[in-house]
Amino acid sequence: MTTHIENESRRHFLRGMGGLTLAIYLPTTLARTATATGQPGALAAGPVFEPNAFLRIGEDGSVTVIAKHLEMGQGSYTGLATIVAEELDANWTHVRVESAPADAKRYNNLAWGPFQGTGGSRAIANSWDQLRRAGATGRAMLVAAAARKWGVSASEIQVSNGVVTHSGSRRQATFGELARAASEQPVPAEVKLKDAASYKLIGSRIPRKDGASKTNGTAVFTQDIHLPGMLTAAVAHPPLFGARVKSFDAAKAKAVKGVVDVVQIPSGVAVVARDTWSAKKGRDALVVEWDDSKAFKLGSGQILEKYREMAKKPGTVARKQGDIEAALGGNARIFEADYDFPYLAHAPMEPLNCVIRLGKDGCDVWNGAQMQTQDQRLLAELFGIPSDQVRINTLYAGGSFGRRAAKDSDYVLEAGNIVKAINGRAPVKLVWFREDDIHAGYYRPIFHHRLRAALDRQGKLVGWHHRLVGQSLVTGAPAPFSGAVKNGIDATSVEGATNLPYEVPNFMVDLHTPTDIGVPVQWWRSVGSTHNAFSTECFIDELAHAAGQDPVAWRLAMLEKHPRHAKVLRLAAEQAGWGQPLRAGASGERRGRGIALHEAFNSVVAEVAEVTVKQDGSYRVDRVVCAVDCGIAVNPDVVKAQVEGSVGFALSAAMHGAITLTDGKVDQSNFHDYVPLRINEMPAVEVHIVASNANPTGIGEPPVPPLAPAVANALAAATGKRVRKLPIAADQLKA
Repeated sequence: MTTHIENESRRHFLRGMGGLTLAIYLPTTLARTATATGQPGALAAGPVFEPNAFLRIGEDGSVTVIAKHLEMGQGSYTGLATIVAEELDANWTHVRVESAPADAKRYNNLAWGPFQGTGGSRAIANSWDQLRRAGATGRAMLVAAAARKWGVSASEIQVSNGVVTHSGSRRQATFGELARAASEQPVPAEVKLKDAASYKLIGSRIPRKDGASKTNGTAVFTQDIHLPGMLTAAVAHPPLFGARVKSFDAAKAKAVKGVVDVVQIPSGVAVVARDTWSAKKGRDALVVEWDDSKAFKLGSGQILEKYREMAKKPGTVARKQGDIEAALGGNARIFEADYDFPYLAHAPMEPLNCVIRLGKDGCDVWNGAQMQTQDQRLLAELFGIPSDQVRINTLYAGGSFGRRAAKDSDYVLEAGNIVKAINGRAPVKLVWFREDDIHAGYYRPIFHHRLRAALDRQGKLVGWHHRLVGQSLVTGAPAPFSGAVKNGIDATSVEGATNLPYEVPNFMVDLHTPTDIGVPVQWWRSVGSTHNAFSTECFIDELAHAAGQDPVAWRLAMLEKHPRHAKVLRLAAEQAGWGQPLRAGASGERRGRGIALHEAFNSVVAEVAEVTVKQDGSYRVDRVVCAVDCGIAVNPDVVKAQVEGSVGFALSAAMHGAITLTDGKVDQSNFHDYVPLRINEMPAVEVHIVASNANPTGIGEPPVPPLAPAVANALAAATGKRVRKLPIAADQLKA
């Protein structure tokens, strides 16, 4: 099998032949993938070892790191490779990265059990110790090979920048020169890992491994895959969630030049053509009659009305301490606030797509796979074949933000159903267009929050009650996702609410989870923290002002048991010049500064926003100062990029983001009405990383939650008006 790829990519691939392999299982499909994607994937000559599955060294000196986590723009390939290369003492210019095959036994996500997948900002944290040992094992075997070859003690040998040296005899050899001999060495049971003081790559701003290919166009995404005889499919999805195909007339679609078939599948009707444009034209010409008798038909406003009624009654308790009833019923001052959050689309720059080929020896899949094990399971069930015959070739993904991590593998299974419907006679590339992504995608759920708090006469927070109403992301989902539900509480709904860091003697969080809302929902970048950070940090800020306290000082007084949070909060405030007057705006403009603090995925982030508001309520965010504690910053430049990207992503949602429904139908369709942040709206962003020797924690998602509350608190400081719903519209801020 061959595919159309760049000749230069082929040359890179061929140069990797031969050498040492450490515990790497490469099914035939991965060798095919290397050719298909232009990413390295050559099989190394020599025996296979089993201490780990993450490293291959070629006789040409190339060091290939096998990445079990998806690279979707977040820099995981660079971070994972850095960890291995550090312990290996490799030359960074010789290091490359290859996607792991779908094999949960070898590439298990350590946080999820026997399951391979990427999510929860865990790529680096999940692999930290595992990959350090992988690199150290390779180094030890190279050293042992050199010691045997030169007849010297291994303790006398040094390794640096891909070269093994014995200074006493002035002998040296490259990794490539030692690779074959190293493959004959026994795998050490134990290896010594470096201490942080010895790091040369970790903590340094070294170039990303995907930067060049994504700049020069040689990086391969799903849309770049072209198999012999491949067909392209576009699907007509129902206009209402829960509707089904009643009948369809394919005549007009088949009349479109290039269309070769029209088939019904569980999710709609697929038009299969020889190219993408023909598939789209045929899909648009298709006549479908839908059965909407069981469809969901409420509007988003009606959903929120329902939620507000539910919030008047007690929910299932997620956390309770002290006597919240007494605290809210005593002589303290009581404050209340309700917050509303809309549905949000993920809208990655690369809409969903997938290539599947079915043959006698199984099924080959090419896509930016985020949940390989789930995709394998469901495709195996669909085709009636063993899971190990579903060979998933993970390519680069142009963003995800949670969308490609679908619990039901929706778009992958959709591609599989199309292949099955045409009896596997040709490979099929499924393409979703932007309108498909907005109309038929999964969404961050609508939520309603009701908060009540009590302040004593000294302005101390003595009672806190937080009630949430919103759809569960994981109730009824298969393992490992279902593990997030315990005692009727979906942990993803209340994260960021139940673990509030502030010391409050009387505290309760309870939750309502409606089960009759038929809108498909999916985790969205930073999951429950997306809404919980906003309600908690906005309410905390409001209470600080009610107590007559500075918002930073008031927070710090409640963080004595959380020094990590306090340190991050102080750093952000200091770097932002908290307490110093802001530069005055133009005539009629009001300016304000606000702060927010939040922990997500074991990382702590504080952000300070500066805003300018005009008389008509229009506003701009001028500056955002971020402080982050994510443990060891494996690559500070990638960490900074993730924080900056998070600010832009979160600000898009705060200023514009809303998926609305009218009679059950999604109102938005593309970027003209589901508006992303424009470049002229992007504020200046400063990132300050707390120095740490602790193990790495998440960074892809944690900077998202504090942004919106920091902006809302800044707007309140400028206008005196509290924002209680997102997105933040100008009419909420008019003078």
